[in-house]
Amino acid sequence: MRLLLSGLLGLAFFFSIETTWSADDKVRFVTLEFAPFIYGKNQQVAGPGRDLIEAVCDEAGIDCSFDIYPWRRAQELMKKGEADGMMVIGRNPKREEWIRFSPPHFRTEYGIFVESKDILDFINIAQLEGLRIGVFAPSNTAVQLEDIRDEMIAQGLDPIEIEERPDDASGFRKLAAGRIDAVYSNRDRGRQILEIEGLTDKVRYAGGHQGILYYAGFTRSFPNQELVDRFDAAWLELFRRGEAQKIIKSYGLEPADVE
Repeated sequence: MRLLLSGLLGLAFFFSIETTWSADDKVRFVTLEFAPFIYGKNQQVAGPGRDLIEAVCDEAGIDCSFDIYPWRRAQELMKKGEADGMMVIGRNPKREEWIRFSPPHFRTEYGIFVESKDILDFINIAQLEGLRIGVFAPSNTAVQLEDIRDEMIAQGLDPIEIEERPDDASGFRKLAAGRIDAVYSNRDRGRQILEIEGLTDKVRYAGGHQGILYYAGFTRSFPNQELVDRFDAAWLELFRRGEAQKIIKSYGLEPADVE
């Protein structure tokens, strides 16, 4: 990662002295409602994800616009070439096929939420035997939860039953009502949902399973590779100056370590 950092910072220096920005340097970012990382406010995209990407675009001399859609629609727009980039997204092999990811922006974790009365202190997947667990799908959390089920089968454990939900709040409501045993979710997103839904006294975080990084990414069909390189170099320059970390920490979130 140090080689990546030094190489892209070199690109940033090169661009700063050799490149003249074009009025055609435009990028359309799409995302989903994913507070506390990104959300709609006064009919605008807001939150640390927006602030961070906007700062990177300003640094790189790129005219960036932002739109929120349901997750399936956002991916569809990317795959059709009607949007250029996505932000606050997890990385997995399937997405690597059609997204070129930036250096990481946020660090968080995936973990297990249970009813407040449940005494579970989550440490390992053997504690989940036979549980019915809700998860937002399609999503990176759903991919990870499927991996947990596969690992349980490989270990001869009674595997979990996965209940896929079309949004990430309904699973928490079902958990609070005692209709499922647990929810697998992003820690920070889950806590935000509990506050929004008024469920903080009914559901709690039982423990982390896997650290996760969130990125921005460009569709691999995006025609201007120089612009993508410039975006990545600008992000690393903001990180080097401490400005990226300041934006993220101002929202009580954790920046990724790209050194």
